[in-house]
Amino acid sequence: MVTPAKRPTIRQIAEETGLSVTAVSYALRGERMSAATIERVQAKADELGYIADPVARALRGGRTGTVGLLVGSLADFWHQTLAHAIQRELRSHGLHTLLADADGNPAEELALAQRLAAQRVDGLIVAPVGPAGGSWVELAAHLPTVTVAGQLAGAEVVGEVAFDQTTGVGEVLRHLHALGHEHIVVLSWAVGASPDRPSERAVREQAAILGLRCELVPCAYSLDGSRPLALEVLAREDRPTAIFCLSDSMAYGVLHGCRELGLRVPEDISLVGFDDHPLSRLVDPPLTSVNWSVDRAARSAVGFLVDHLAGQADERRIVIAPTLAVRASSGPVT
Repeated sequence: MVTPAKRPTIRQIAEETGLSVTAVSYALRGERMSAATIERVQAKADELGYIADPVARALRGGRTGTVGLLVGSLADFWHQTLAHAIQRELRSHGLHTLLADADGNPAEELALAQRLAAQRVDGLIVAPVGPAGGSWVELAAHLPTVTVAGQLAGAEVVGEVAFDQTTGVGEVLRHLHALGHEHIVVLSWAVGASPDRPSERAVREQAAILGLRCELVPCAYSLDGSRPLALEVLAREDRPTAIFCLSDSMAYGVLHGCRELGLRVPEDISLVGFDDHPLSRLVDPPLTSVNWSVDRAARSAVGFLVDHLAGQADERRIVIAPTLAVRASSGPVT
């Protein structure tokens, strides 16, 4: 049986450099020592394969250099893209990421946030899927938290990246209304858990203004979750003339269902998504969707957190405006 190699320690680096443990510890953090000493200690650490223990460093009063990232569901392509963009931005600031997936479950989301806090992350970036409660308020009071595309009402966050979902929904419904659509099914992953989210609320408000019959139907985040529901909706006698999906991942499942039933998009039914994933330009037909500039959202979220950690926080909220990308999946009622 092979005995695993022992992990290099600060004491070992001290012995090999002839420095004290305290001096090595300072040098590894880039503090109090000369540039030459810091360079010598880091070179020896690299040679030995030394990796700092972030939890131990936090216990000594420092930061872990790690940020918790909590997303609604990695089954959703948009959340995958958001997670990738945020990790890239954190890396550019020398920060590491602990990624957690709530899988569309508000209770699981809070539990995961508490576990990330227990890992002594320096801060938390979260794309909320559920309404805030007392536990979120308490957590955000002790851990710097930034929200993206959702709110934690009552919680004191250090930054908020908001999307103007009322405008986004309004642009989609006005677009469909101008094409002659009056009966629209809206697939929402949140209507069951968080029916008062801005996007779902905007659907009800804009439908009333435009005189549209809009049905909000609960749907799983994923392509596999939306396909069977789409088959059910599309097989109705009173079939809608358009389906508006509050996630492009759902729209891909609907497109699959249309093909199974021999329905043409947009001739038989129009289809619109809501987050303009890059795949939406490649599907056939290309998907009409709403673009929210994920890269800007990621830069803003990470910027809020980094500025707060540096004691330089100023602007704490940004609202990203939508852009409707009209493509071939939406057309006039025939």
